[in-house]
Amino acid sequence: MTQAAQGYYARHIFFCLNERKNGEQSCAQYKAQEGFDHCKSRVKKEGLAGPGQVRVNKAGCLDRCAGGPVAVVYPEGTWYSYVDQADIDEIVDSHLKKGEVVERLLLAPDVGR
Repeated sequence: MTQAAQGYYARHIFFCLNERKNGEQSCAQYKAQEGFDHCKSRVKKEGLAGPGQVRVNKAGCLDRCAGGPVAVVYPEGTWYSYVDQADIDEIVDSHLKKGEVVERLLLAPDVGR
């Protein structure tokens, strides 16, 4: 498949970095920025960044706060909840590099705000 046919990037991973000021649960309370920074660094280090490959993006509220922190990989639409850098490493090594879903980190489909 050509780059034009598949899109500019093969995969995007979006990290919710939202912080709610009213005290409600939000991803920012669970070190989401650190998860984003680590993922971006790993993707770059692994040579996965750039056109035809992977893009790591910041997102506002993804409305799945109860599972926070959360990230979602497109085009698959795979939702993850992660705890630490080891979880991010597993997402990079398995899903972003090889296209293999990390089952143990999947966010339950009924988890919302």
